[in-house]
Amino acid sequence: MGWWEVNADTLARSRFVVSPLDEALACLKLLHCGVAGHPGERAWLDAHRPAHLRRMAADPVAALLVGAGLGREWNADFLTPTPVEGLSFEEGVARIRATHPDEARADLAVSLGGGPLPAALDRDDLPERAAALLEEVWAQAVRPDWERRRRILEADVVARTAQVSRGGWATVLDALRPGTRWLGDSRLQINLNPYPPRELSGAELILVPITPQRHGWVAWEEPERYAVVYPCSGALADDDARRVPAALGALLGPARATVLTLLGTPMSTSHLVGVTGQGLGSVGRHLRVLLDAGLVERRRAGRSVLYSRTPAGEVLVEAGGGGRTGCRD
Repeated sequence: MGWWEVNADTLARSRFVVSPLDEALACLKLLHCGVAGHPGERAWLDAHRPAHLRRMAADPVAALLVGAGLGREWNADFLTPTPVEGLSFEEGVARIRATHPDEARADLAVSLGGGPLPAALDRDDLPERAAALLEEVWAQAVRPDWERRRRILEADVVARTAQVSRGGWATVLDALRPGTRWLGDSRLQINLNPYPPRELSGAELILVPITPQRHGWVAWEEPERYAVVYPCSGALADDDARRVPAALGALLGPARATVLTLLGTPMSTSHLVGVTGQGLGSVGRHLRVLLDAGLVERRRAGRSVLYSRTPAGEVLVEAGGGGRTGCRD
Protein backbone atom coordinates (compact mmCIF):
# COMPACT_ATOMS: atom_id res chain seq x y z
CA MET A 1 0.00 0.00 0.00
CA GLY A 2 1.07 3.61 -0.50
CA TRP A 3 1.32 5.81 2.57
CA TRP A 4 2.62 9.22 3.64
CA GLU A 5 4.27 10.10 6.94
CA VAL A 6 2.30 13.10 8.18
CA ASN A 7 3.70 14.63 11.35
CA ALA A 8 2.02 17.07 13.72
CA ASP A 9 3.55 20.09 11.97
CA THR A 10 2.13 19.00 8.62
CA LEU A 11 -1.30 18.38 10.11
CA ALA A 12 -1.23 21.83 11.70
CA ARG A 13 -0.67 23.37 8.26
CA SER A 14 -3.33 21.24 6.55
CA ARG A 15 -6.23 23.03 4.91
CA PHE A 16 -9.11 22.55 2.50
CA VAL A 17 -9.06 24.14 -0.96
CA VAL A 18 -11.86 24.39 -3.53
CA SER A 19 -10.34 24.06 -7.02
CA PRO A 20 -12.32 24.71 -10.23
CA LEU A 21 -9.57 23.05 -12.27
CA ASP A 22 -9.79 19.84 -10.23
CA GLU A 23 -13.57 19.87 -10.58
CA ALA A 24 -13.15 20.07 -14.36
CA LEU A 25 -10.52 17.30 -14.29
CA ALA A 26 -12.83 15.08 -12.26
CA CYS A 27 -15.67 15.76 -14.69
CA LEU A 28 -13.40 14.81 -17.59
CA LYS A 29 -12.61 11.54 -15.81
CA LEU A 30 -16.35 10.99 -15.31
CA LEU A 31 -17.05 11.65 -18.99
CA HIS A 32 -14.26 9.25 -19.92
CA CYS A 33 -15.40 6.33 -17.75
CA GLY A 34 -19.15 6.97 -18.09
CA VAL A 35 -20.03 5.32 -14.76
CA ALA A 36 -22.34 7.38 -12.53
CA GLY A 37 -22.16 7.41 -8.75
CA HIS A 38 -25.80 8.44 -8.22
CA PRO A 39 -28.89 9.44 -10.24
CA GLY A 40 -27.80 13.08 -10.45
CA GLU A 41 -24.53 12.07 -12.10
CA ARG A 42 -26.43 9.76 -14.44
CA ALA A 43 -28.55 12.69 -15.63
CA TRP A 44 -25.42 14.82 -16.08
CA LEU A 45 -23.74 12.09 -18.12
CA ASP A 46 -26.84 11.67 -20.26
CA ALA A 47 -26.75 15.38 -20.99
CA HIS A 48 -23.02 15.77 -21.71
CA ARG A 49 -21.39 12.45 -22.57
CA PRO A 50 -22.77 12.09 -26.12
CA ALA A 51 -21.06 15.35 -27.13
CA HIS A 52 -17.86 14.24 -25.42
CA LEU A 53 -17.86 10.93 -27.27
CA ARG A 54 -18.41 12.73 -30.57
CA ARG A 55 -15.48 15.00 -29.72
CA MET A 56 -13.27 11.99 -28.99
CA ALA A 57 -14.32 10.22 -32.19
CA ALA A 58 -13.45 13.31 -34.20
CA ASP A 59 -10.02 13.68 -32.54
CA PRO A 60 -8.33 10.29 -32.03
CA VAL A 61 -5.20 11.95 -30.61
CA ALA A 62 -7.25 13.63 -27.86
CA ALA A 63 -9.03 10.35 -27.15
CA LEU A 64 -5.70 8.55 -26.83
CA LEU A 65 -4.37 11.34 -24.61
CA VAL A 66 -7.31 11.06 -22.23
CA GLY A 67 -7.12 7.28 -22.10
CA ALA A 68 -3.37 7.33 -21.44
CA GLY A 69 -3.29 10.33 -19.11
CA LEU A 70 -6.19 9.52 -16.80
CA GLY A 71 -5.15 6.00 -15.95
CA ARG A 72 -6.82 3.45 -13.72
CA GLU A 73 -4.03 3.53 -11.11
CA TRP A 74 -2.11 6.72 -11.88
CA ASN A 75 -2.75 10.01 -13.68
CA ALA A 76 -0.15 11.74 -15.80
CA ASP A 77 1.28 14.32 -13.39
CA PHE A 78 1.09 17.24 -15.81
CA LEU A 79 -2.69 16.75 -16.09
CA THR A 80 -3.21 16.99 -12.32
CA PRO A 81 -1.02 19.81 -10.97
CA THR A 82 -1.11 20.26 -7.22
CA PRO A 83 -3.92 22.71 -6.38
CA VAL A 84 -3.15 26.23 -5.20
CA GLU A 85 -5.63 28.14 -3.05
CA GLY A 86 -7.50 30.91 -4.85
CA LEU A 87 -6.47 29.89 -8.37
CA SER A 88 -9.13 30.43 -11.05
CA PHE A 89 -9.85 27.79 -13.67
CA GLU A 90 -8.07 29.90 -16.27
CA GLU A 91 -4.97 30.22 -14.10
CA GLY A 92 -5.01 26.52 -13.34
CA VAL A 93 -5.33 25.35 -16.93
CA ALA A 94 -2.51 27.73 -17.89
CA ARG A 95 -0.21 25.59 -15.71
CA ILE A 96 -1.09 22.54 -17.84
CA ARG A 97 -0.59 24.48 -21.06
CA ALA A 98 2.87 25.62 -19.88
CA THR A 99 4.14 22.03 -19.43
CA HIS A 100 7.25 21.22 -21.48
CA PRO A 101 6.44 18.59 -24.15
CA ASP A 102 9.21 16.28 -22.92
CA GLU A 103 7.73 16.36 -19.42
CA ALA A 104 4.25 15.61 -20.77
CA ARG A 105 5.52 12.59 -22.72
CA ALA A 106 7.45 11.30 -19.72
CA ASP A 107 4.39 11.64 -17.46
CA LEU A 108 2.22 9.78 -19.96
CA ALA A 109 4.76 6.95 -20.12
CA VAL A 110 4.52 6.60 -16.32
CA SER A 111 0.70 6.63 -16.33
CA LEU A 112 0.80 3.89 -18.98
CA GLY A 113 2.84 1.71 -16.65
CA GLY A 114 6.28 2.49 -17.96
CA GLY A 115 5.80 0.96 -21.40
CA PRO A 116 6.58 2.68 -24.70
CA LEU A 117 4.54 5.74 -25.59
CA PRO A 118 2.19 5.14 -28.54
CA ALA A 119 3.54 6.75 -31.70
CA ALA A 120 0.46 8.99 -31.98
CA LEU A 121 1.39 10.62 -28.65
CA ASP A 122 5.00 11.30 -29.56
CA ARG A 123 4.30 14.94 -30.34
CA ASP A 124 4.92 18.40 -28.89
CA ASP A 125 1.33 19.72 -28.70
CA LEU A 126 0.11 17.40 -25.93
CA PRO A 127 -0.09 20.14 -23.23
CA GLU A 128 -2.01 22.42 -25.61
CA ARG A 129 -4.41 19.63 -26.57
CA ALA A 130 -5.01 18.73 -22.93
CA ALA A 131 -5.63 22.36 -21.97
CA ALA A 132 -8.02 22.89 -24.89
CA LEU A 133 -10.00 19.78 -23.98
CA LEU A 134 -10.30 20.86 -20.34
CA GLU A 135 -11.41 24.32 -21.45
CA GLU A 136 -14.16 22.71 -23.49
CA VAL A 137 -15.31 20.52 -20.60
CA TRP A 138 -15.28 23.55 -18.30
CA ALA A 139 -17.22 25.78 -20.71
CA GLN A 140 -19.83 23.23 -21.75
CA ALA A 141 -20.35 20.98 -18.74
CA VAL A 142 -19.02 22.60 -15.55
CA ARG A 143 -19.10 26.41 -15.68
CA PRO A 144 -22.89 26.66 -16.32
CA ASP A 145 -23.57 25.28 -12.83
CA TRP A 146 -20.29 26.14 -11.14
CA GLU A 147 -21.96 28.30 -8.50
CA ARG A 148 -24.10 25.34 -7.38
CA ARG A 149 -21.07 23.05 -7.42
CA ARG A 150 -19.02 25.59 -5.49
CA ARG A 151 -21.70 25.80 -2.76
CA ILE A 152 -21.70 22.01 -2.48
CA LEU A 153 -17.91 21.87 -2.20
CA GLU A 154 -17.80 24.67 0.36
CA ALA A 155 -20.51 22.92 2.38
CA ASP A 156 -18.42 19.75 2.42
CA VAL A 157 -15.47 21.77 3.71
CA VAL A 158 -17.62 23.21 6.49
CA ALA A 159 -18.84 19.75 7.48
CA ARG A 160 -15.35 18.24 7.57
CA THR A 161 -13.91 21.21 9.42
CA ALA A 162 -16.57 20.65 12.07
CA GLN A 163 -15.60 16.99 12.09
CA VAL A 164 -12.01 18.00 12.88
CA SER A 165 -13.24 19.88 15.93
CA ARG A 166 -15.31 16.89 17.08
CA GLY A 167 -12.94 14.01 16.45
CA GLY A 168 -9.59 15.37 15.29
CA TRP A 169 -7.82 15.07 11.95
CA ALA A 170 -7.69 11.28 12.10
CA THR A 171 -11.47 10.99 11.81
CA VAL A 172 -11.46 13.23 8.73
CA LEU A 173 -8.54 11.54 6.99
CA ASP A 174 -10.09 8.14 7.68
CA ALA A 175 -13.19 8.97 5.66
CA LEU A 176 -11.93 10.92 2.64
CA ARG A 177 -12.20 8.25 -0.04
CA PRO A 178 -11.87 4.46 -0.53
CA GLY A 179 -8.30 3.34 0.11
CA THR A 180 -7.49 6.35 2.28
CA ARG A 181 -7.30 5.87 6.04
CA TRP A 182 -5.31 6.96 9.06
CA LEU A 183 -3.01 4.10 10.13
CA GLY A 184 -1.71 5.70 13.31
CA ASP A 185 1.91 6.49 14.13
CA SER A 186 1.79 9.53 11.80
CA ARG A 187 0.97 7.36 8.76
CA LEU A 188 -1.72 8.24 6.21
CA GLN A 189 -2.57 5.48 3.74
CA ILE A 190 -3.40 7.16 0.43
CA ASN A 191 -4.15 4.11 -1.72
CA LEU A 192 -3.73 0.34 -1.92
CA ASN A 193 -0.92 0.38 -4.47
CA PRO A 194 2.58 -0.81 -3.47
CA TYR A 195 4.29 2.58 -3.72
CA PRO A 196 7.15 3.57 -1.41
CA PRO A 197 6.25 5.83 1.54
CA ARG A 198 6.79 9.59 1.39
CA GLU A 199 7.82 11.80 4.29
CA LEU A 200 5.87 15.09 4.43
CA SER A 201 7.73 16.81 7.26
CA GLY A 202 7.03 20.56 7.15
CA ALA A 203 5.01 20.34 3.92
CA GLU A 204 1.47 21.54 3.32
CA LEU A 205 -1.23 18.89 3.12
CA ILE A 206 -4.11 20.14 0.96
CA LEU A 207 -7.51 18.43 0.89
CA VAL A 208 -9.58 19.16 -2.23
CA PRO A 209 -13.24 18.11 -2.58
CA ILE A 210 -14.80 17.32 -5.96
CA THR A 211 -18.43 16.44 -6.74
CA PRO A 212 -17.96 13.31 -8.97
CA GLN A 213 -18.38 10.41 -6.59
CA ARG A 214 -16.17 7.70 -8.11
CA HIS A 215 -13.02 9.70 -8.59
CA GLY A 216 -10.13 11.10 -6.60
CA TRP A 217 -6.35 11.19 -6.75
CA VAL A 218 -3.22 12.50 -5.07
CA ALA A 219 -0.71 15.04 -6.33
CA TRP A 220 2.42 16.74 -5.04
CA GLU A 221 5.10 19.30 -5.66
CA GLU A 222 8.01 18.08 -3.61
CA PRO A 223 8.83 19.05 -0.98
CA GLU A 224 6.41 21.92 -0.34
CA ARG A 225 2.89 20.74 -1.15
CA TYR A 226 0.91 17.49 -1.21
CA ALA A 227 -2.77 17.12 -2.07
CA VAL A 228 -5.52 14.54 -1.69
CA VAL A 229 -8.43 15.11 -4.08
CA TYR A 230 -11.52 13.34 -2.71
CA PRO A 231 -15.26 13.00 -3.51
CA CYS A 232 -17.40 15.26 -1.36
CA SER A 233 -20.18 13.82 0.80
CA GLY A 234 -22.53 11.90 -1.45
CA ALA A 235 -25.83 13.36 -0.30
CA LEU A 236 -24.47 16.85 -0.92
CA ALA A 237 -23.55 16.08 -4.51
CA ASP A 238 -26.76 14.23 -5.35
CA ASP A 239 -29.74 16.56 -5.82
CA ASP A 240 -32.11 13.56 -5.78
CA ALA A 241 -30.94 12.66 -2.26
CA ARG A 242 -32.00 16.12 -1.07
CA ARG A 243 -35.41 16.25 -2.73
CA VAL A 244 -38.15 17.37 -0.32
CA PRO A 245 -41.31 15.21 -0.19
CA ALA A 246 -44.35 17.11 -1.48
CA ALA A 247 -46.38 16.49 1.68
CA LEU A 248 -43.64 17.84 3.94
CA GLY A 249 -43.14 20.85 1.68
CA ALA A 250 -46.85 21.62 1.79
CA LEU A 251 -46.86 21.41 5.59
CA LEU A 252 -43.75 23.47 6.37
CA GLY A 253 -43.10 25.35 3.16
CA PRO A 254 -40.49 24.10 0.65
CA ALA A 255 -37.55 26.11 2.02
CA ARG A 256 -38.10 25.16 5.66
CA ALA A 257 -38.81 21.53 4.73
CA THR A 258 -35.51 21.46 2.84
CA VAL A 259 -33.65 22.52 5.98
CA LEU A 260 -35.38 19.87 8.10
CA THR A 261 -34.77 17.17 5.47
CA LEU A 262 -31.04 17.96 5.35
CA LEU A 263 -30.61 17.73 9.12
CA GLY A 264 -30.54 13.95 9.20
CA THR A 265 -26.92 14.51 10.20
CA PRO A 266 -25.61 17.56 12.04
CA MET A 267 -24.90 20.72 10.03
CA SER A 268 -23.94 24.26 10.89
CA THR A 269 -25.82 27.33 9.67
CA SER A 270 -23.11 28.14 7.12
CA HIS A 271 -23.17 24.54 5.93
CA LEU A 272 -26.93 24.80 5.33
CA VAL A 273 -26.47 28.10 3.50
CA GLY A 274 -23.93 26.46 1.21
CA VAL A 275 -26.06 23.42 0.43
CA THR A 276 -29.44 25.10 0.01
CA GLY A 277 -28.38 28.36 -1.63
CA GLN A 278 -30.70 30.19 0.77
CA GLY A 279 -29.54 33.37 2.48
CA LEU A 280 -28.10 33.34 5.98
CA GLY A 281 -31.10 35.24 7.36
CA SER A 282 -33.58 32.83 5.80
CA VAL A 283 -31.79 29.76 7.12
CA GLY A 284 -31.57 31.34 10.57
CA ARG A 285 -35.33 32.04 10.60
CA HIS A 286 -36.14 28.47 9.55
CA LEU A 287 -33.89 27.07 12.27
CA ARG A 288 -35.54 29.26 14.92
CA VAL A 289 -39.01 28.05 13.92
CA LEU A 290 -37.88 24.42 13.85
CA LEU A 291 -36.17 24.81 17.24
CA ASP A 292 -39.28 26.36 18.78
CA ALA A 293 -41.37 23.50 17.37
CA GLY A 294 -39.03 20.91 18.88
CA LEU A 295 -38.15 19.46 15.48
CA VAL A 296 -34.43 20.23 15.65
CA GLU A 297 -31.88 20.68 18.39
CA ARG A 298 -28.47 22.32 18.53
CA ARG A 299 -25.18 21.61 20.23
CA ARG A 300 -21.75 23.17 20.14
CA ALA A 301 -18.81 21.38 18.50
CA GLY A 302 -15.64 23.42 18.94
CA ARG A 303 -16.32 26.80 17.34
CA SER A 304 -19.37 25.56 15.42
CA VAL A 305 -22.99 25.22 16.47
CA LEU A 306 -24.46 22.13 14.82
CA TYR A 307 -28.17 21.49 14.24
CA SER A 308 -29.81 18.08 13.86
CA ARG A 309 -33.30 16.59 13.86
CA THR A 310 -34.92 15.55 17.13
CA PRO A 311 -36.94 12.32 17.37
CA ALA A 312 -40.04 14.40 16.63
CA GLY A 313 -38.35 15.81 13.52
CA GLU A 314 -37.39 12.29 12.44
CA VAL A 315 -40.99 11.13 12.77
CA LEU A 316 -42.24 14.10 10.73
CA VAL A 317 -39.73 13.54 7.92
CA GLU A 318 -40.40 9.79 7.86
CA ALA A 319 -44.16 10.40 7.78
CA GLY A 320 -43.67 12.80 4.89
CA GLY A 321 -41.77 10.17 2.93
CA GLY A 322 -38.37 11.82 3.25
CA GLY A 323 -36.36 9.07 4.92
CA ARG A 324 -32.90 9.79 6.23
CA THR A 325 -30.73 12.11 4.24
CA GLY A 326 -27.81 14.41 4.83
CA CYS A 327 -24.02 14.27 4.73
CA ARG A 328 -22.22 10.97 4.79
CA ASP A 329 -19.32 10.97 7.23
